[in-house]
Amino acid sequence: MSEMHAHKLYRHGHSPVHRLPPHCKIAAVLCFVLAVVATPREAIWAFGAYALLLAAVAATARVPAGFLLRRLLIEVPFVAFAVLIPFVASGPYVEVLGLSLSESGLWGAWNILAKGTLGVAASVLLAATTELRELLLGLQRLRMPPLLVQIASFMIRYGDVIGDEMRRMRIARASRGFEARGVRHWGVLAKSAGALFIRSYERGERVHLAMVSRGYAGSMPVIDDVAATRAQWSYAAALPVAALAVCLMGWTL
Repeated sequence: MSEMHAHKLYRHGHSPVHRLPPHCKIAAVLCFVLAVVATPREAIWAFGAYALLLAAVAATARVPAGFLLRRLLIEVPFVAFAVLIPFVASGPYVEVLGLSLSESGLWGAWNILAKGTLGVAASVLLAATTELRELLLGLQRLRMPPLLVQIASFMIRYGDVIGDEMRRMRIARASRGFEARGVRHWGVLAKSAGALFIRSYERGERVHLAMVSRGYAGSMPVIDDVAATRAQWSYAAALPVAALAVCLMGWTL
């Protein structure tokens, strides 16, 4: 259980960003996002500056633009929601391309799109340069509640196990000639989902009993205690410090 498969968001590399301790990167991304959120929406130039900062980090980490843009597709539902805001919001209306749109709705849509995209991009860069196991170690190092870290750890470790179980059940149904074609087949799918839940629950009980038999008492042992030097903290602080400067100028200019 000490090993994890590399997740799809991770991009293997040996850049200075990859070598930073995980808790430094997590703290840097969190502070960057807070600076972005605190920036007034009217300071449009500031969000361009944030994008340039993230582009510099991506270049340093050798993360291709295509890799980053494909992962940003996860925010498409939020983009669709933001596009609808100018049509449903109230307040003064302005003409844009022949359409009567709410002025406050346009600002709200811009606020969601700009800050949401920057936050997602920062998170994608964090995931692209940090393995899942390192992320958990970083959260543990930042004194996140141990129980939450353990829940996240087991969720990640056994997500693939449950996925493989679902695949085997699908193959077993197909080998018996089953193919879901309509509502009348929902009963079979519901029974499969129930069987998957029972198998997962039983597997969880067996894993817990195995852990207790090996001395588990509510906390996992710390195997790799990742420490950070002052130089590494300073290197990681470059992004949030620059973002804070941009945020302050956004309020004063």
